Amino acid sequence: MILKVSIFVIFFTLFVHCCRETSETKSQGDDIGQASLPPRGWNSYDSFCWTISEEEFLKNAELVAQRLKPHGYQYVVVDFLWYRKKIEGAHTDSYGYDVFDEWGRMLPDPGRWPSSQGGKGFSEVAQKVHSMGLKFGIHVMRGLSKQAFNANTLILDTTTGKAYEEAGRQWRAQDVGIKERTCAWMQNGFMSVNTKLGAGRAFLRSLYQQYADWGVDFVKHDCVFGDDLDLDEITVVSELLNDLSRPIVYSLSPGTNAKPAMAKDVSGLVNMYRVTGDDWDTWKDVSTHFDVARDFSAANLVGVKGLKGKSWPDLDMLPLGWLTDPGSNDSPHRYCRLNLDEQRTQVTLWSMVRSPLIFGGDMRKLDDTTFSLLTDPTLLEINWFSSNNMEFHYVTGSLSSSGKNGLTHPSEDKEKINVLETRVLALRSCRNVKENGWITKVLENDLEQVCWEEKSNKRMTPFCLYMREALSGSKGQMVNKHQNHGKLQLSVTERTEFCFGASSYRKLTAKELSRGSFSRCRSHASQMWELNNGTLMNSYSGLCATMDIVKASSGGVRSWLATGRRGEIYLAFFNLNNQVTEMSAKISDITKAIHATSSKCTGREVWSATNLGTIKDSISLSVKAHGCALFVLNCK
Repeated sequence: MILKVSIFVIFFTLFVHCCRETSETKSQGDDIGQASLPPRGWNSYDSFCWTISEEEFLKNAELVAQRLKPHGYQYVVVDFLWYRKKIEGAHTDSYGYDVFDEWGRMLPDPGRWPSSQGGKGFSEVAQKVHSMGLKFGIHVMRGLSKQAFNANTLILDTTTGKAYEEAGRQWRAQDVGIKERTCAWMQNGFMSVNTKLGAGRAFLRSLYQQYADWGVDFVKHDCVFGDDLDLDEITVVSELLNDLSRPIVYSLSPGTNAKPAMAKDVSGLVNMYRVTGDDWDTWKDVSTHFDVARDFSAANLVGVKGLKGKSWPDLDMLPLGWLTDPGSNDSPHRYCRLNLDEQRTQVTLWSMVRSPLIFGGDMRKLDDTTFSLLTDPTLLEINWFSSNNMEFHYVTGSLSSSGKNGLTHPSEDKEKINVLETRVLALRSCRNVKENGWITKVLENDLEQVCWEEKSNKRMTPFCLYMREALSGSKGQMVNKHQNHGKLQLSVTERTEFCFGASSYRKLTAKELSRGSFSRCRSHASQMWELNNGTLMNSYSGLCATMDIVKASSGGVRSWLATGRRGEIYLAFFNLNNQVTEMSAKISDITKAIHATSSKCTGREVWSATNLGTIKDSISLSVKAHGCALFVLNCK
């Protein structure tokens, strides 16, 4: 009898431990849907750019399994250009170096990925990743490669295993590729496909069926969101993934200049989507995420229904540890340039807003400091299990060195510090009536401009661009008042050879806030605009242009608030100033924000490991320049 009881106790103890470990570390569950919590993992881009090899990838994956998997990091993702040969002349936008099959589908470069030889693709790599208890992901670009288009490859019909046939003929790449809609920052790379055609949908189906056959669990789909929006392709890919028997998490990138209104059109189709340009290890990049995080949280887009589960706004990868440089042909060769306070600020913000946590540094040189940041139990608890996450507006700060008081949060109605107002071109859905504000203006020399009519501020100088005909070549002529409004190109002056485009011709970093760019006039659809009844629609993305007044603070103090699953309160102070700042918040304001009634709290500060004891009236702390404080409060 004693033996039976002992065996039962041992079994019950093991069962409870197993269940607890599963609930704390498993980020996805088939019973509760795909991406039920913000995904965690590792991506090769920040440390290898496009140059990673199979050996380097599998070694990083092995270390993720050993060190990060116990903390919920589940995905290992090969970033872009895994199909590009790493030989002299190849770079991030070179032409003629990519490997693809007879159906125009990209294949891993066998020089870097030897297990892919013989048409096996990533299947062996995926098997090895799965044997480590991890999930395997790849980066893919929009539509069809320029090389496959020029080769005019046949399109595979996955239902028959033969060339796609319709209307009595076989269909090829040049029947579906839209060469005027190449990815604006990779002009020699990829173009959109015509998803209105059965052959266009068949081509996309052949791509994603192949990824599923390889054993892919995560797809990062680039150049289809933000300035590069291709809602048709996102919709078709989402439908294809929904129909596949293999679950694949669907992520969008890069999302430069993405807005909540745009995200609402895609959030239900995907599992995560980038809401900034590329984030790199500079303070300017980190600081620009505060306004973005605020806007997406306020729009209630965090953790809403997505593809077969939930979807999450993504602040981009964490460029910590051992890195390379953006757009580089080099392997990792330097440490993160953010100091420790700035790194803490970044990981704390990412956790408080419940962004996916995707580490970008080389796992082979993972230092103790970076490992501690990535695995801090309080941050991970907040990232997965907190709720009511919001920017907290009732925080004040005073610069310790100057003694000036009253420096308030930028969004309060009191005195604002270092808040810059600028007009920027934004792109939104043409269904939004607010975009109907463009007028034409006839000049004395018979030329015309298109101008944004400032409805809210008549005293503001109108924003105007000269209009020129959109010709088939790179040259254009000014439009005079006798010509109709068809497709236009827009320039700053009447004689310039540079036209305005809706998407940058290179990948932007998060700190670059300008909308669009000026480059030499050419026939690319990103420079083509259609003016109709006050709306100015871009031919590249199908979005309409509007002028926004953007308020961006270059300094100041910010704060975020969330509640825990056990009733605790998480409060984060962020000092965006270049000096030490004394920051403070009242307990009454904190409890009011989360609808609590307690007048006093107990708590601790995470980074200093300080026990605060009983807090009656307010929390105050000196926060280092670009640093943060993270409080865990019990206000029951």
